[in-house]
Amino acid sequence: MGFRVDERIDVPKALVAVLEQHVGRLGEQGLRVMATGRKDFLPEEFDKNGDLLAQIEGLTVLALVGIVDPPRPAAKAAIAKAKSAGITVRMITGDHAVTAAAIARDLGIEGRAVTGAEFGAMSDDELDVALDDIGVIARVTPEHKVRLVQALKRKKNIVAMTGDGVNDAPALKEADIGIAMGITGTEVSKEAAAMILTDDNFATIVKAVELGRGLFDNLAKYIRFQMGVLLGLVVTFLGASIFNIVGGMPFIPLQTLWVNFTTQVFQAVGLGYGEPADGLMERKPRPSEQPILTRSALIWLGVAGTVMGATTLAVIWGVTDRHGAGVGRTMGLTTFSIANLLFSFAMKDTVRSVFDFDQYADRKFLMATALSAIAIVAAPELRICQRLLHTESLSLRQWLLCIAAALLTVAVPEIHKLLARRRPPTPAPSASASPGAAG
Repeated sequence: MGFRVDERIDVPKALVAVLEQHVGRLGEQGLRVMATGRKDFLPEEFDKNGDLLAQIEGLTVLALVGIVDPPRPAAKAAIAKAKSAGITVRMITGDHAVTAAAIARDLGIEGRAVTGAEFGAMSDDELDVALDDIGVIARVTPEHKVRLVQALKRKKNIVAMTGDGVNDAPALKEADIGIAMGITGTEVSKEAAAMILTDDNFATIVKAVELGRGLFDNLAKYIRFQMGVLLGLVVTFLGASIFNIVGGMPFIPLQTLWVNFTTQVFQAVGLGYGEPADGLMERKPRPSEQPILTRSALIWLGVAGTVMGATTLAVIWGVTDRHGAGVGRTMGLTTFSIANLLFSFAMKDTVRSVFDFDQYADRKFLMATALSAIAIVAAPELRICQRLLHTESLSLRQWLLCIAAALLTVAVPEIHKLLARRRPPTPAPSASASPGAAG
């Protein structure tokens, strides 16, 4: 870190060396350093409206001032959370490299510090090799910010860029997600950005990532559940038609509507509005081109739906000959409804077992489950439902048989989760956030 002295200021070389030493010392403490000086003017000769810079000749250096601009208390924790989520944070700033490196070190930003001149002197090939080891770029120009964004995107990163000044606008526009400051940001930066922070707080960006992952996780759970029970319903009706079980009609239309508008709706709402899975901010970013339902997910959902439909048909077929079609359909409806309920519990997390009771603290999901349980019991046991749905009351033994058959549905997702827990993690492309101080 050098101390630059204007040619018009008469400073002895020995003093320059001392000043450089103290500037470096202050910068290493994360302080922004300013030099102060004085010069006497005759009142009648001083033009306050003139070019003051032209009058610095003969200025006497008085002192160096270290100014502390402490980061927000939440910034360090937010950067640590971003790191655990697979997000690499880089600092690009107008400060001196020593000062920027000290601030980055305090915040937990990893990587070495380089100056804008060093950054600009690298070829694209050299930059691609060195970029992963660079955490701080100091004394930058607007062109350097744009080049950093382009280099990160060239390496298949999803890039978010923050800024508040006019010179940040090109980089904000170039980034995948440009984020402007709502309080200190200029109108130009706000126009160029895709998102505006109303509180100018970096921790808000990390919180937004966490909320976004939670929304996506709930959406994925909802879709997996709906696909699984839909495939189960298709297998049930298709199998009944092929094997001529109860005349090819396992459920009458009102029974189908009942399970669809009670258990399936309640559990889908519980999954969609419930608590996201734990540890979302410890997971690496998913590839942007990856679909919600991958081919492997569709395969095991198909297997789960097949098991759900097959067990339902087995119950109907086994009971109908002995107790008649009415009891057979009632037990089939009960088995299928309980299987739907249990399957929703299996869909709450793609890795954690359904027998991990820590995930049952989701109040909204449990409330939805309670409504489903009431609907499942009411269908065969409530007199008005018996008349409406053409169901019959079940004995304790028949209830236990329905529950036991429905439990088989949980086996498929449990096996899939067991394999997922044992499978080594696959590397995923990282996301990159580059907060930059406008300058």
